[in-house]
Amino acid sequence: MFELKVKNNFSAAHKLTMVGKKCENLHGHNWNIEVRVSGEKLNSAGVLVDFGNIKLFVNEIMKELDHKYLNEIEIFNDAQPTSERIAVYIAEKLQIFLSELDEAVKVSSVTAWESDDASATYFL
Repeated sequence: MFELKVKNNFSAAHKLTMVGKKCENLHGHNWNIEVRVSGEKLNSAGVLVDFGNIKLFVNEIMKELDHKYLNEIEIFNDAQPTSERIAVYIAEKLQIFLSELDEAVKVSSVTAWESDDASATYFL
């Protein structure tokens, strides 16, 4: 089994209800995102998948979130934009992109760091 890891980041604002007084105020984070993809077989070039492709896909997802008020983005209409849900969204969107390249490459996990000492990881 092989696993690749790519990091990226975005900045955005949100507010959360019923999680704690401090988070109920409008506030922002500089999220650091770590995605991991895995698969069992290398392609003819000897790689699982080109890092450039993963980075391109992740960059596209980051553009949807960067410098936005997350509560107003359609994907969070029915759910609070928590770090957990951000990780899920990125994982699901990245898997769609990867499936177009190779059905055997899967997203293993996505970690959304909202600060240096707090993160949420979604495992697929």
